[in-house]
Amino acid sequence: MSQIIVTAEGYQKMQEELEYLKTTRRKEIADRLKEAISYGDLSENSEYQEAKEEQAFLEGKIAALTKEIQNAVIEKKTGTKNSIYLGSKIQLKINNGPVEEYEIVGAREADPFSNKISNESPVGQALLGRKKGEIFFVDAPAGKIEYEIIKIENK
Repeated sequence: MSQIIVTAEGYQKMQEELEYLKTTRRKEIADRLKEAISYGDLSENSEYQEAKEEQAFLEGKIAALTKEIQNAVIEKKTGTKNSIYLGSKIQLKINNGPVEEYEIVGAREADPFSNKISNESPVGQALLGRKKGEIFFVDAPAGKIEYEIIKIENK
């Protein structure tokens, strides 16, 4: 597995999720298994089979998340205070429309519904290193899209 670039906030969320899965979720599933076993005859016990499947899925998720955390690299602030880098919050005007706010994050943290753009996406790549006031274009299936950087907020 290659390195996973994340923000410090993203790394913290990964650790919190892992802790939740290892403690709370494992206990919930163990309780379900204990209850299902109490019903007797495990060969025809659908509750037991479902809980075992859920347990296997959970353990797979824990293993995958552990590996991601081991390969996670917290992005260092590589730009200047006035340029866009991973972790920057920006305001963009798209095709001369209303101003919208976005955050540049690692691919694992990307969430278009929360306006979090991956640094690996075409728009994210085009934004990195740019400064306030710049206008640039990105090719999209619907044609060229014009972006204007209105504001940059770096931590």
